[in-house]
Amino acid sequence: MKIVIATAVYYPQINGVAVFSHNLACGLAARGHEVLVICPSQTGKSHEEIQDKVKVYYLKSINAKVYPDQIHKVPPKKKIGKVTLPKVWYRDGLRVSVFPQREVARILDDFGPEIVHVQVSDPIGLSVVGWARKHQVPVVTTEHNQPEVLTDSLKMPRPLKKGANAVLSAYFRNRQSKSDFVTMPTERAIKNLFSKTKKDLGVPIAAVSNGVDLKCFKPGKATTEIYQKYNLPSDRPIALYVGRVDPEKQVGTVVKAFKKVLKKVPEAMLVVVGDGVDKARLIKLAANLGIGDNVRFLGKVLPPDLYELYKMGWVFVTASEIETQGIVLIEAAACGLPLIAVNKGAVAEVCQDKVNGYLCQPGGVAEIANALELILKDEKLRKKFAAESLKIANEHDFEQTLDRFENIYQRLLKTK
Repeated sequence: MKIVIATAVYYPQINGVAVFSHNLACGLAARGHEVLVICPSQTGKSHEEIQDKVKVYYLKSINAKVYPDQIHKVPPKKKIGKVTLPKVWYRDGLRVSVFPQREVARILDDFGPEIVHVQVSDPIGLSVVGWARKHQVPVVTTEHNQPEVLTDSLKMPRPLKKGANAVLSAYFRNRQSKSDFVTMPTERAIKNLFSKTKKDLGVPIAAVSNGVDLKCFKPGKATTEIYQKYNLPSDRPIALYVGRVDPEKQVGTVVKAFKKVLKKVPEAMLVVVGDGVDKARLIKLAANLGIGDNVRFLGKVLPPDLYELYKMGWVFVTASEIETQGIVLIEAAACGLPLIAVNKGAVAEVCQDKVNGYLCQPGGVAEIANALELILKDEKLRKKFAAESLKIANEHDFEQTLDRFENIYQRLLKTK
């Protein structure tokens, strides 16, 4: 098949949508499909590249300096004397294609896709859907977001946030109604967004896991070299977080919980892998809490080092409340880690309470601390949860995800 994947973020950016889009494109190309990815350029100028048998067309873009691009290291905040200034401007901002309609139409006219698969309802996604509708090409949409993903990061007052969430939900549902098939990573995510409108949408909806490559993410013992490279001890219990280090990910809740853990497990370490706008504040928070020596921030780490870092962990912990599934949770489970997460969003299908870890209440510092303490101190419990994590991860093998999408594409081609 000739397949177009349209996305607002793409490799080497690090977030769930970018990672999934890259995995999907490469996986489909490896199976013999002709795949074209359309995404914003990271230089501002349009150009083409071939990556792992995938043609990637980078559209003209502008620098949205109000949010970092997730590629370059986030610079520290500036100070005037002892006063730290808020960071509102990033030299390496997220790149956005604002008016891509003509460029998209030219690319699609040349490529002649049989299927388009849209990841984000940004100007690129909307332009691709518009072209597909005009040319009667089937449209698949994967909705990765919940309204809270946007409104939580803006720190809106509660009454305003409730209204904004309702408007965004209506927008998301309207966009999906223009598709021929809609997927979300989990049944819970579908229920959260479409519970009252699923039957009225008039479009088939299915849960298709983001999946992970189980050939890469697997249990084992981390190499001596990886401990040395990141200056981490191999003889101390490690609680691990991997992901964006932005306010909406609530890493500060984990740091506060870890201070309580150290009262009972003083030799433990918290290792935070990832970069983001909240990193400098969290480093300062750990220092102010007096636990700076027990918390390490490694910044952005890419494979193959990332595969090894997962193997260091005794437990994976996140307090994020905005996940539609959480690829990092699947990655951690595939490496045999017990999981700790909060019971919000759609993580409960991967982190199953008292099966392969603990689900805590959102913002529950004491509850997260207790869960960490239980797992770090009890080897038998760790092994039990680890075994269950591996079973759950096996249900999210990326090869199965590719099977599902191939099946969806083929069904649409037969019926469209």
